[in-house]
Amino acid sequence: MSYTALYRKFRPDTFADVKGQDHIVTTLKNQLKANRIGHAYLFTGTRGTGKTTVAKIFARTVNCENPSEDGPCGECKSCRAIAAGASMNVIEIDAASNNGVDNIREIVEEVSYSPAEGKYKVYIIDEVHMLSIGAFNALLKTLEEPPSYVIFILATTEVHKLPVTILSRCQRYDFKRISIETITDRMRQLTDAEQVQAQDKALRYIAKAADGSMRDALSLLDQCIAFHLGQELTYDKVLDVLGAVDTEVFSRLLRSVLDRDVLGCIQLLEEIVMQGRELTQFVTDFTWYLRNLMLVQASDNLEDVIDMSTDNLKRLKEEAQAADMDRVVRYIRIFSELSGQIRYASQKRILVEIALIKLCRPQMEEDREAILDRIRQVEERVENGVPAAVALGEGTRSETKAGTMQKPQLPKAVPEEVQQIVARWPSVVGSAENPMRIYLKNVKLSLGGDNKLMVVVEDGMASDYFLQHEENRKQLETLLSDFSGREIEVTWQMVKSRQEFEDNYVDLSQVVHMDIEIEEE
Repeated sequence: MSYTALYRKFRPDTFADVKGQDHIVTTLKNQLKANRIGHAYLFTGTRGTGKTTVAKIFARTVNCENPSEDGPCGECKSCRAIAAGASMNVIEIDAASNNGVDNIREIVEEVSYSPAEGKYKVYIIDEVHMLSIGAFNALLKTLEEPPSYVIFILATTEVHKLPVTILSRCQRYDFKRISIETITDRMRQLTDAEQVQAQDKALRYIAKAADGSMRDALSLLDQCIAFHLGQELTYDKVLDVLGAVDTEVFSRLLRSVLDRDVLGCIQLLEEIVMQGRELTQFVTDFTWYLRNLMLVQASDNLEDVIDMSTDNLKRLKEEAQAADMDRVVRYIRIFSELSGQIRYASQKRILVEIALIKLCRPQMEEDREAILDRIRQVEERVENGVPAAVALGEGTRSETKAGTMQKPQLPKAVPEEVQQIVARWPSVVGSAENPMRIYLKNVKLSLGGDNKLMVVVEDGMASDYFLQHEENRKQLETLLSDFSGREIEVTWQMVKSRQEFEDNYVDLSQVVHMDIEIEEE
C-alpha cells in the first residue's frame, strides 16, 4: 500500500479532533444541537488552519444517521459513503480550476433536485475567491435563497477578493492561526502514534516555522522524519533539513554588527552559506531574533511571548543592554525590506551582504535612525579615547587654510531663526531666481561658529558662484532675512565631495526634525 502523508493520515474526523479553532467548533456544534443550520457559510483564514476539514466534518454531521455532540458517528451508511467519496450529497468543487460561469450554472441546475438519500446536499467550494465575476453573479440568487435541503460552504484564504454581495449572504467564520503550543502538542501525539522519537525543541522549531498552519507543520514533520528515517529527530537535524540557522549564530552575528565588524559579519555569512543554509530562511529567522531583542528591551516580563530557551533568553537580555531601541528598530527595518526583496532575487547572498554592511555602516543611509546611530558611533569612539577628528571622519581629514577641521558636535540648542530657515529651506530655494535657484538645490546647511547658519557648497560651479562673488552671497543673506524677519549671518564653507561633508559636518536638514530645544530669546 502506498504511503499516506501525515496531514492526510491524521486529518480530523470529528469536531473533537480539530485543534486551535474552538470558537468556530463550539458555534457549529451549538447550531447542530439546536437545529439552527444556516444555508450558506463562509470559512476564511490562512492556509492549513482547518477550513476544508471543518467543512467536511460539518457536511458529514448534517447527513449522519446517528450524530453525536462531537460530530458524525463514522459508522452509518451515509458516513461511510461520504468518507469514501461516493456520496452524491457532498459535492466538493475546486474554484481554482472550475471558475467559469458554466461550472456554476451546472451547480444551480443540480440544486433543484433533492437528495436521494440523506437530509442535505452540501456544496463545498474551495478557493472561492478564484471564481470569475460572471460566476459570482450566477451564484448570487441561489446562494441567497437555496432550497431547504441545500447548504453552501465557501472556503477562501483571500476573503478581500470576494464581492460584498457574496459576503452579505453568508455566515462568516474566521479561522485564526494556530498557536505554536497547539501545533507542538498535536505533533507530539502524532510522533507517539508513529513511534518516532523527537525532541521537544525540534518540534517547537517546526511549529514556529509553520507560521500558524497545522498542515504546513505536518508536512515539514513528514519531511524531517523521511530525511532521518529511523533516527531520533533532534533540533540540529531539523535545522539541517529546513536549511535554518541556530540561535547561537544569530547571537554571534548581532555582536559583530554591534561592534561594527564588517569582516566578521561577512565571514559568518560565508560559514552559513558553506553549511548549505537557506538564505531566505536565514533572513526571516534573524528578523525574528531582532524582534525578540526589541521586546526584551521594551519590557522585563515577556518570557511567555518570546519562544526561546532559558539560556538563549539570558543571552538575549545581555545583548539588549548593548543595543539601543532605535538601533534595533533600524536593524529590523533593513532586514524586513530585505525579506521582501530576497525571495525572488537571483543574487541572494549579495543582497544579504549589502544589508549587513548597512547595519555596520549607518552613514550609508540618511533616515532618522541612521543619523542617530552615527551620532552614537561618534560618542562611543570619543568615550573610548579616539581623537574627535578620527572618530568623525574615520581617518578622513578636510584640510583648510586654518588647518585640520573637526566635525562640530550637535548642539543642545539651535537658534530659532536658524531652525526656521532649515525648516523652510525648500521655500527659500523656490523663491530664488535662476541661476541662484539651481545652485541652492545642492547646498547643505550646517552650523558655524557661535551657532551661525553655515552654507556648505561643493567644489565646482556652485562654489565659484557664491565664494567668488560677494554680491551673490549678500543677495542670499537678504533672501534669508526676508523669510525669518531677522538679520541672518551666514558663514560659508567649501567641500570637495558629499562624503567629505557627511564626515565633517552636522547636516541640519537631517536633524531639524528631532527633538531640538529652541533657544530662548
